[in-house]
Amino acid sequence: MAEYNEDAYKLARKAYIEHSCPFERALLSCCVRCNRSRKLNLAEREAIACGDPAVREHCLTFYRALHDNAQFALKINPDAPWPFGKEIRAQCGGVRGLAEALAGAGDETTDIAATVLQGNEHFGGSAGYPYSEIMRTVVHYEPRKRRT
Repeated sequence: MAEYNEDAYKLARKAYIEHSCPFERALLSCCVRCNRSRKLNLAEREAIACGDPAVREHCLTFYRALHDNAQFALKINPDAPWPFGKEIRAQCGGVRGLAEALAGAGDETTDIAATVLQGNEHFGGSAGYPYSEIMRTVVHYEPRKRRT
């Protein structure tokens, strides 16, 4: 069986996906959704691209603020790479927590872009989000268990 060339995959991915989604892992794990995302198949893998570059900037700002705030809550060294499980907890729990702070459902039907835009309107931008409330959802979010 031939080995995968990870560097070639990354180059192809970069060339094919103009605007990557910062919440790609959350979308691939199906814990939330986004009406502006596009699912792509690339080298036998699934990838998510953003179909709205203007909204992507708002999502990216929230994603960065989420990581800054979740480091303490998830006990992550700022210099270390994020383990997959904690990344999922931050992304899924963060979006769901923001939806709950906006009196939404905060479940797998939560739309990322719509929630971020609604949060910006309600809280005056991602700097005004209630991160203490959002972090409670991040900490308590349990990724789905592996199938055995």
